[in-house]
Amino acid sequence: MLATSARLLRLLSLLQARRDWTGDELADRLGVTARTIRRDVEKLRDLGYPVHASGGVAGGYRLGAGRATPPLLLDDEEAVAVAIGLRVAATGTVTGIAETSVRALAKLEQLLPTRLRHRVSALHAAMIPLAGRTELVDPEVLSVIAAACRDHQRLRFGYRSRDGVVSSRLVEPHRLVHTPHRWYLVAFDVERQDWRTFRVDRIDSPPSAGQRFRPRTPPDDVAAYVSQSVSSAPYRYQARILMHAPIEVVADRASPTASRLEAVDQHSCLLYAGSNSLDTLALYVALKGVDFEVLDPPELVDHMRVLADRLHRATVQVASRATRSAG
Repeated sequence: MLATSARLLRLLSLLQARRDWTGDELADRLGVTARTIRRDVEKLRDLGYPVHASGGVAGGYRLGAGRATPPLLLDDEEAVAVAIGLRVAATGTVTGIAETSVRALAKLEQLLPTRLRHRVSALHAAMIPLAGRTELVDPEVLSVIAAACRDHQRLRFGYRSRDGVVSSRLVEPHRLVHTPHRWYLVAFDVERQDWRTFRVDRIDSPPSAGQRFRPRTPPDDVAAYVSQSVSSAPYRYQARILMHAPIEVVADRASPTASRLEAVDQHSCLLYAGSNSLDTLALYVALKGVDFEVLDPPELVDHMRVLADRLHRATVQVASRATRSAG
């Protein structure tokens, strides 16, 4: 009886870990026959778990949604990850879920084994959130978008541009991408016939889901596409800088929402950034603390030369005053 109960728990854990399983895969994982899997599935159904079965070559088992949330089975690392995620969510970028996250965290920590509770407590004690500029988003908006990405449904929503102009957009959503401060939607804009990046905090809530669509071929690297879109595309000046340092070194000093990096070799990389101000670009690159070479735009080179002369004159004046004071 104990062996059967343990096997049912393992079976339930497998069904929760992946969307679809064949009977042979489950039997192989649990070391039993396909007939035993069928009996165990019936036992899970008797316990109220909606396990769906389908026949044929592509058939198998899937854990469906029931009328109530079933108990989740998490391994040690998953439990720690969920606990840390809930703590971060309590101070994150999604509005209205802080209190809910704290309640869920309290329930989880109450059930954690002592060894895991100590790990989570140590991590929580070491974490101090640093307040900063954060664009909050509605969790309902994220849920609608995520579901549309999963189900390949078009979305219609109002979108507010950087200049405050609101327009209606019809898109085929692909992925949600987030940074510590913002959420972005990567989607194909049906009316503009091109891929676009949308800041979720500028989307009217909630967007409306429409007809299903056949997924298109997305950009090769979605994260890099978002970085390019938000760091360079909207700006007057597009800079391309050869950084004389490994990409890992420069990445530690750059934000993906302010610039995009591309490795050249083990000792150098390209930095792409945009701005409406040459001063901003010059300072952004200069403060990275590594040698560099401006490849584009040409006017940035001239601007840096003028800025360098101004800084040099300032240092000469300081040195001159120090000499006079010493004399």
